[in-house]
Amino acid sequence: MVMIGLVVALFISMMAALCLGAVRIPLQETLNILSAKLTGHVSVDSRFEAVLWHLRAPRMVLGLLVGAALSVAGALMQGLFRNPLADPGLIGVSSGAALGAVTVIILGATFFPTWHFLTDMRFLPVAAFIGALIVTLLIQRLADTGGYTAVATLLLAGVAINSLVGAVIGLSTFLATDAQLRTLSFWTLGSLGAANWSTVAIAAPFCLGMIAIAPVFASLLNALALGEAEASHLGFSIERSKRLLILLTAAGVGVCVAFTGMIGFVGLVIPHLVRLWIGPDHRWLLPASALLGGILLLVADTVARIIVAPAELPIGILTAAFGGPFFLFMLLKQRHRALWS
Repeated sequence: MVMIGLVVALFISMMAALCLGAVRIPLQETLNILSAKLTGHVSVDSRFEAVLWHLRAPRMVLGLLVGAALSVAGALMQGLFRNPLADPGLIGVSSGAALGAVTVIILGATFFPTWHFLTDMRFLPVAAFIGALIVTLLIQRLADTGGYTAVATLLLAGVAINSLVGAVIGLSTFLATDAQLRTLSFWTLGSLGAANWSTVAIAAPFCLGMIAIAPVFASLLNALALGEAEASHLGFSIERSKRLLILLTAAGVGVCVAFTGMIGFVGLVIPHLVRLWIGPDHRWLLPASALLGGILLLVADTVARIIVAPAELPIGILTAAFGGPFFLFMLLKQRHRALWS
């Protein structure tokens, strides 16, 4: 029933994302435009078609992909580390992507002015992805002791490397000009404003690949809830699975952060909410997290485009401002139910 409800809510949020904004497009006109793109036999308003197909549709698809990928990544990390506070940021994905973005936005122009590709904003997603992958591999290497990846060491290495990266970003911010600082600040708050069909085409294989592959590890993650030794006795290759899960998460989330900036809360809280509704079984938790993550990001982006139209708020502000209190409400409700049961 929860899955059916999430599918219905996803369809409603997709229609809202296409219809609402600085320019309101009637629902019937939206359906006509979509039908015209599929069949080519429906007459539509060219103005509405340009807004919907070239601006809102790619933005909606990218938001759906990113929200689903971040949520699934959070569920994978929480299951792998057996820690409800785990999220992709712990293994350096977010901080590495931020470091790559800083390299393009600030350090490239400051220290390498003749390297023109570094100062090209079109290189920013590439740099963010490279940064995420390098930092993640470094943290994994530090935690690798004789072929065994210690989870505690991995988390501690993640905290240390994230702190060092934060120091580099802070220094870069100090050296930045006003224009560079505005660009960096807006990027770190997250936005879907750069979405187009080209970015969707690049991000889709990584996001869909991670979402599609994740359920393969559902049985492993269920077994890990008993402990690594117990999961190993059940026949799972723990070390190999750890590396695959970390690399899978780094690739998926690295691409998301590269194109949308830093969008917090989603990977940490969405798996929690789903777990409260349907339990800890990852066979259901992973697909439900993907659906709810997509819904959340589409709703947040729609509100961000409406609330201060024709401008837009950074989406990261909304996910933190509304998601945090809602999560606290759910936790208090669960605690109240436990006290009376």
